[in-house]
Amino acid sequence: MNASAPPVFSFEFFPPNTPVGSEKLKTVVADLAAVHPEFFSVTYGAGGATRDKTLATVQDIAALGFEAAPHLSCVGSTRENIAETLATYRAQGIRRLVALRGDLPSGTATAGEFRYASELVQFVRETQGADWHIEVAAYPEYHPQQRYAKRDIEHFADKVRAGADSAITQFFFNPDAYFHFVDEVRKLGVDVPIVPGIMPIHNYARIAQFAARDGIEIPRWVALKMEGFMDDAASVRAFGLDVVTRLCERLIAGGAPSIHFYTLNQSALSLEICRRLGA
Repeated sequence: MNASAPPVFSFEFFPPNTPVGSEKLKTVVADLAAVHPEFFSVTYGAGGATRDKTLATVQDIAALGFEAAPHLSCVGSTRENIAETLATYRAQGIRRLVALRGDLPSGTATAGEFRYASELVQFVRETQGADWHIEVAAYPEYHPQQRYAKRDIEHFADKVRAGADSAITQFFFNPDAYFHFVDEVRKLGVDVPIVPGIMPIHNYARIAQFAARDGIEIPRWVALKMEGFMDDAASVRAFGLDVVTRLCERLIAGGAPSIHFYTLNQSALSLEICRRLGA
């Protein structure tokens, strides 16, 4: 992204569980459309647990006139059911996909026919051709299940070599981690866009739980300040907006190609950050 050009944004949702949630999400999509996003992505439950809901949400977004990119995880799946899902998306005119390894559903013992996201990417390319834009995941602070940073970077390079067009990172608060990750994969010849994934601070306690689970560092000064606010929701909101806006400003200035927001199906904070960034 050229620092002097208008910033480019995209947004992630999870499939709503109720008709009321689906109607609310349409309003959220309409609100975020004001900043002309490149696309909206929709998550996919472990082992395909939300496949039908993901498809329905993608259809709703497409019906509103926007590009939608369903997540597709492969662990616990077979080539046959992945092919069926891809055929359904193709019939709907969907040509953008976020290809992930994913997690096994609770109580499931077998990993299925795919072990890694690189195998899913290769399968999509071999069976669907070149007319899909495939996004993959990247982990600036490294995958929480990976002990060695070098191996994580090599796994990422494998996904790109298998046919990925671009990547979206796990959320983070340390821009240096992002820039270091990009520098390291460039040394391996990986030249696809790597888009920072950003989590607005809707609820600090919830985000701290996500961060602890996924091995994401929250700077100590941010954590202490947030904890000091306790139940002061207005102060948490204001401070969170400032922290995340400054993070995005630094990423854009450093050459990030665009910004991808994890919205938790809400629009207000993401929209405010986009506006502060000049959208």
